[in-house]
Amino acid sequence: MEFGQHLRNNIESEYGSDPYLDYNRLDEIIRIVSETAPANVDLTNLRVSLTTPPPTNAQGFLTRNKETRDDNDASKNYTDETFIKMMDEQIAKVEKFTLEQVTTLRAKIKKIEARLKNETKKKIIKKIEEEANQIAAEFLCLEKYVNLNFMGFHKILKEHDEHIPRNPIKVFYVNRMHGQAWVRGDYSDVVVRLSAIYSILRDDTAAPENNDSTKSQSFLRSTTKYWVKTEDVSRVKYAILRHLPVFLQKTSTGESDSQMTNSVYLDNDQLELYHGRLDKTPGAIALRMRWYGAGSPKLVFCERKTHRDKWTGEVSVKERFMIDESQVQEVMTNTYDIDKKKEELLQSGKSQQEADEWETLAREITQVISSKQLVPTMRTQYMRTAFQIPFDATVRISLDTNLCMISERGYDLKGMKNWHRDPSDILAINEITRFPHAILEIKLELKGNSLTPPRWVTDLQNSGMLYEVHKFSKFIHGCSVLSSEDVQSVPYWIDDASIRDSIIASGGQHILVDENNDTHVGPGSNQLYNHLLPFGHIGENRVDTALGRTSNSIAATAGYIHPEEAKHVAMSNTFSFYDAEIADDMEDAELLASAMGDDCYDDSCLGWTFLFCSRSSILMSEAELNVAPTSVQKIEPKVFFANERTFLHWLHNSIILASIASGILAFSDDDSTNKWIPWYAFSLLTISLCSCLYALNLYLWRADRIKNRIPGHWDDPRGPLFFGFTLALTLTINFVMKLYSIATADFTDTTAAVSSEL
Repeated sequence: MEFGQHLRNNIESEYGSDPYLDYNRLDEIIRIVSETAPANVDLTNLRVSLTTPPPTNAQGFLTRNKETRDDNDASKNYTDETFIKMMDEQIAKVEKFTLEQVTTLRAKIKKIEARLKNETKKKIIKKIEEEANQIAAEFLCLEKYVNLNFMGFHKILKEHDEHIPRNPIKVFYVNRMHGQAWVRGDYSDVVVRLSAIYSILRDDTAAPENNDSTKSQSFLRSTTKYWVKTEDVSRVKYAILRHLPVFLQKTSTGESDSQMTNSVYLDNDQLELYHGRLDKTPGAIALRMRWYGAGSPKLVFCERKTHRDKWTGEVSVKERFMIDESQVQEVMTNTYDIDKKKEELLQSGKSQQEADEWETLAREITQVISSKQLVPTMRTQYMRTAFQIPFDATVRISLDTNLCMISERGYDLKGMKNWHRDPSDILAINEITRFPHAILEIKLELKGNSLTPPRWVTDLQNSGMLYEVHKFSKFIHGCSVLSSEDVQSVPYWIDDASIRDSIIASGGQHILVDENNDTHVGPGSNQLYNHLLPFGHIGENRVDTALGRTSNSIAATAGYIHPEEAKHVAMSNTFSFYDAEIADDMEDAELLASAMGDDCYDDSCLGWTFLFCSRSSILMSEAELNVAPTSVQKIEPKVFFANERTFLHWLHNSIILASIASGILAFSDDDSTNKWIPWYAFSLLTISLCSCLYALNLYLWRADRIKNRIPGHWDDPRGPLFFGFTLALTLTINFVMKLYSIATADFTDTTAAVSSEL
């Protein structure tokens, strides 16, 4: 579909066509102007005359478009100047409309805020909530309008430079648009004020601060990271703020929903910490100096993250302590006066245990910096929006936008006095990389009887806007791209098609596979698990077609991975979210398939009896998937052994059953009146053989899903029931036949005895 048609199809009826870019008119100007071939301008002539006649053609006529040379319609006498003039008018029109709409939305929000101060009736509150929803929908429509026009300007400028290469203007206009309010304006105050309105409507209250660190509680902690496309950021924010308020830092002014966050990561020349975190070595650490807010840092958090394998029963931890910026050099050079600081903590009212824990952490960090010769290596910088009810850690969500990684190598540290780059320094292209997606992180801390996440969180995960990236790390990504010549291995997401251009722009192309490579992915795990890439590799680029999929995705769970099937469960381009009421278990997924009217759920006998050959397993390995398969299951070592143990248990029971059947056959008498005994034994042997074959099939099926990290249920709720029922039926028949034999034998013997007595 041509973009002009796409633009017409997506015009908001409420706006009409007038505020939109006149794409067809600009396209017509390009077509007409490109058909002329004017003489080249003399670029060496630095002077002009105001009385010299304009240039003419060979016939003495003024140079005009050949299509309109004999036409008196001056409106068709287009030149390059006509296109530029119209471009300016169109950009000004879009900017004016955008600012007018934002002003209107702010006025509506102000009215709602005034009403909320006085209204308490439930009916009025409900009406206010509906008005807030309408404002949010209008804001998202406006963002769609901006994105549609912004894309249109990009495309028409590209077309201009292709058809009129003598006068390229795309770079100039793109840079100009990026400096205008309708593109780069910060309208996040709308998000903050809407968040405050929803918080009042929900009657949010801060949870009581829990200072009792000795109380034992049962927790289920999980952290999951996702990529979010730029065009979906506002929709994701709106989906969250309806349930969680924007958590503003104490230093925040409240005018924006995000805060600048800087983190300087430490490592040595061998990138020891990088490789430890990449390989997920037990006990691998990451050290960083973090500060919040724009400008020079004042308070700095010295943080240590330690990796632990969850399957061992341990959990990864993050520990930190706060220091003044002037003390960073002392920490980095192991000259920090820890004893003095500990005394200050005790005098300020801290307990002896808290002071001892602080001392242990501070000494361990300063010693590891000194022993491993750690220096500033890479810095991350981004705008963070946090969503959380104060002191309630049940659901915490952060959204990082404008993410870039900056190399901290190549400048004089001056004895660790300069522990981060001067912001005024001009960076080379290989010293900074800009990440094209936003990063969403969902942290759940579930406790007590409720160990399932809230329904709205599941709805968000199923919305099609989130692309789960297992164990994504800004530190690992930045080091792999900016220190590409020093790394020994790189993370799996490097081969994703959506971030390839950003890596090449930063000079990290030698960590990428060549475009002509048959595998389209680098050596290592991606040759086996390339389907885990959120947007596919360069051989199957799905940047424009991939739908977000997470470990909670219904499509993934039920095996709906064909493009047509995925459309039924993916979120449409609206503001509603997929209802996850039907996603509780596999039976609900079957109901979903039934409601679709397709044969998309493989529920035939062959489908579940021979799982390894089922349709869902085969489709998942195809390369032409449009649903973005991502890393959705963390495979622990015990899972492989559990699969083997289950297989051996099936074989063990099958052998016992076969032994019983063989014994019955061996001790049965061919002349016996019970002719059904061999048939009974053969039925047991048949069940035993089928059980062995089914166990082998089930083992291979599970091994395939484990190997490929395929999401969904890996249990087998039907096989044991079927074979148990078959075995019970066989035993019942045996019992009934035995009773019949006994009853028949007794009747015959009694009749014979009576006859002999007579």
